Amino acid sequence: MKIAIIGAGFAGLSSAKVLTQFGHDVTVFEKAPDVGGVWSVTRRYPGLKTQNNKDTYFLSDFPMPAEYPEWPSGEQVQRYLAAFAKHFDLDRRINLNTEVLSADQDGDKGWRIKTRNVKTGAETEHHFDNLVVANGIFSEPFIPPYPGREEFVAAGGQLMATSDFHNLEDARGKNVLVVGYGKSSCDVAAVIGEVAASTKVIARELLWKMPRKLLNVLNYKFLMLTRMGEALFPWIELKGFEKFLHGAGSGVRDGMLASVQKIATRQLKLDKLGLIPEGTFERIARSTVSLATDELYDQVARGTTEVARECEITSLGARDGKPVATLSDGRTVPADMVICGTGFKQVVPFFSEQLQAQLTDDRGNFELYRQVKPISVPKLHFCGYNSSFYSPLSAEAAALWIAADLMGAIDLPPPDQRRVMVQRRLRWMEERTEGKHARGTNIIPFSMHNIDEILNEIGYNVSAFKRFKQWLTPVDARDYRVITHKLLERQKQMQASPARFVKAAH
Repeated sequence: MKIAIIGAGFAGLSSAKVLTQFGHDVTVFEKAPDVGGVWSVTRRYPGLKTQNNKDTYFLSDFPMPAEYPEWPSGEQVQRYLAAFAKHFDLDRRINLNTEVLSADQDGDKGWRIKTRNVKTGAETEHHFDNLVVANGIFSEPFIPPYPGREEFVAAGGQLMATSDFHNLEDARGKNVLVVGYGKSSCDVAAVIGEVAASTKVIARELLWKMPRKLLNVLNYKFLMLTRMGEALFPWIELKGFEKFLHGAGSGVRDGMLASVQKIATRQLKLDKLGLIPEGTFERIARSTVSLATDELYDQVARGTTEVARECEITSLGARDGKPVATLSDGRTVPADMVICGTGFKQVVPFFSEQLQAQLTDDRGNFELYRQVKPISVPKLHFCGYNSSFYSPLSAEAAALWIAADLMGAIDLPPPDQRRVMVQRRLRWMEERTEGKHARGTNIIPFSMHNIDEILNEIGYNVSAFKRFKQWLTPVDARDYRVITHKLLERQKQMQASPARFVKAAH
């Protein structure tokens, strides 16, 4: 089939590589000048590093370079993805600097896609049999609509998202406010704190943070990046040992979380700094898990950086011709730069409102079976809308599911049954994350549950022994290389003896 893929991050490149292997004619459209998605040069902020260490953050048949540090920089991840594209001969299929303006259904024929070259402005229309949306759930940063923004900018103030802050020298000697308390906000604040005249982190809500190494010894991957770590949080359907952990063995599970909370509190000096979040450590997996930025806590301890907790910017403006921000605690403070790590909008801007309404429920959640397939829109799949601890592996699993679906190798439930399944899952996600589930696209901390569901439905998963090992050790993506080969072999069998196989309904 002739397939368009929108986006060239982990999800887009995984889809391109897998679908090319299965014989499809793939074209990738990417608005940025380079591959990488969130790791593109257009999105990277100073100090950006991975949350995962390099041996848990790669695609199954292309490990991270051995010379990379344990937590690669954003620039190194982008180079890795560029090398991946080159290795699998994807460069000739990727159209960089190409924005997708619209993607419309072309009757029963597939998709009519209009693109624009961002350098020349030239527009082109294309036709494809199928479409894979891999634009990422972090595609459009959200900046709060602060009152007084125009006056603030007129006085020389700068307002931007963390993904738009690229040059550290821009903050040298400035008064900087960093809004948010997630990973990007804390990372940016830490590097800015070394050069700015003043740095304030404006945190509406404090979050629990996981040290990269507990007691400066134990790598957090042995706790959070294992099936045991995942099982500490209640899945929608408890089975086996998980049922024990949240039933008769709940004391064991509660004790483990309490121990980590105690260690993190002491190691990061949260009590001394007045930065202990509300609730227990279990809330760390409410919508994401943020690693601690040690340098930021050191700066707070030295008094060079302030964390204004339970605080917001109520307005921006100017005083005596200089930019300022008014805070909810009553202060008006100098603010040459306001950098927002306030999340992203989960949008598909190239779809019409009518089509978007078909893809979402009445609460705005994406109704995607297995986080991949819309209920009622044919010849369309999503990849990367299962953001997880193991995002590269999750994206690869979704790409394999797409390949299996296109070859008719999945026996799908009827649409009405799929919708009931999806809605049940969405309501559970909303409740457990307190609404912070990114419109149904964020599956943290249940990475392996999602991957198991996807691969089991394809009919190929890693062995029970390997899954058992993953309870105690981090998942090794290389164990999953064999699944692509098994599915390719099945495709050959189906092509050789089509009568032996029942084509799944699409």
